[in-house]
Amino acid sequence: MDHLVTARSMFGITMAFHIIFATLGVGIPLMILCSELLYQKTKDNDYAIMAKRWTKTIAVLLGIAIPTGTIAAVQLSLLWPGFMEVIGRVMSLPFQIEVYAFFVEALFMSIYVYAADRISPIMRIVSITLVLIGALGSAVLITNVHAFEGTPAGFRIENGKIVDVDPWAAFFNPSFAVTAGHVAVSAFMTGAFVIASVAAVKMIRSRKKSEAVYKFHHKALILGLVVGGIFSIATALNGHASAQGLYDYQPEKLAAAEGLFETQDHAPLAVGGYTSEKEQKVKWAFEIPWGLSFLSDNRFDTVVLGLNDFPREYWPPLFIHTLFNGMVGIGSLLILLSIVGFAWYKILKKRSFPRWLLWVFGIAGPLSMLSVEFGWVFACTGRQPWVIYRIMKTAEAVTTSSDLHLLFAFFLAVYLIMAVAVVLVLLYYFKRNPVSKELEGQVE
Repeated sequence: MDHLVTARSMFGITMAFHIIFATLGVGIPLMILCSELLYQKTKDNDYAIMAKRWTKTIAVLLGIAIPTGTIAAVQLSLLWPGFMEVIGRVMSLPFQIEVYAFFVEALFMSIYVYAADRISPIMRIVSITLVLIGALGSAVLITNVHAFEGTPAGFRIENGKIVDVDPWAAFFNPSFAVTAGHVAVSAFMTGAFVIASVAAVKMIRSRKKSEAVYKFHHKALILGLVVGGIFSIATALNGHASAQGLYDYQPEKLAAAEGLFETQDHAPLAVGGYTSEKEQKVKWAFEIPWGLSFLSDNRFDTVVLGLNDFPREYWPPLFIHTLFNGMVGIGSLLILLSIVGFAWYKILKKRSFPRWLLWVFGIAGPLSMLSVEFGWVFACTGRQPWVIYRIMKTAEAVTTSSDLHLLFAFFLAVYLIMAVAVVLVLLYYFKRNPVSKELEGQVE
């Protein structure tokens, strides 16, 4: 099954690359909207400049998100024909509606980018709001296909044929709401912390150079920490709901995430460590007594199924425990950073941050993006060996073509070129148009 590994790797890298731009494509428009609203309220021109600069960023990122999303769509059909046969008959609604969501996003992004200076303040806000709605709609609709893979609904397979298809039941599958919510709040969190990270690094560099530039980035940092803090808490709450969804619908995935081998009540929550299949435990973990039982169903005596209750071939890869811990650990750190930033600025009334704290804020954005990657890999790998849970195995959905290595190398090269190109374009633009020039009204 060498071609199965290659196909999974190829599609996995495509999604890992695409999700960076898709996530920022949802999160940064929210930051632009916040800066627009603050500008209309305070008439502080710094917020108008923030909106303009972040809009340039999102326009470049959208130029990468579109082709990588197209590649992902093509790979779905070419690499996973068995899966797409089911999706085409049962779960095509999200793909059909997503076209309109993308149309709304692209249309109003064009209006906001090219006509912002010629439309009223209300229409500026309406335009960027519709960009946000369109981007979020696209993300939610496409991710709903993933939700369907974990909790399939709206059809039956009888004698190898798909029958009793109900597209709306498939669309509103049991994990739709939780998955959609998680996509939204994690994207908002990530966009905010990326903005905060850039602002923190710029503050370090401009501290002794320009007071006006320093204050500009200070405002952006505070805005990023506030929005990021709100949505990091929302992400944690939604993550708790997601874990309870695993308890109800994918119990072996929950057991693998926590390295639980034996079914038990008052099950402990394993934090850290790594899962040893040979010893059937999580080694070097810190255990919270009864924590997993409470996490699963809000009761300490909840019985949680262990991996040994399932056939060995149904077990997900046991390394997902590390992914789960990484995702949760980063989320907890981001909440802490937001609290520290808020306390420093509002409670202690400090108007500047120490250099060491700015460097800590500077890693918040990359960490939030890493958390998104961990979460995505955990969600997809933790469903294995199924592409559609308990209905179709991944090996049954993969293409029969076995010569995929050259294609894999080609796509990998394309992504590397795209990554370098987007970095160079952004660096070139912002080097040519520094904040100091915009504050002086001399932008080219």
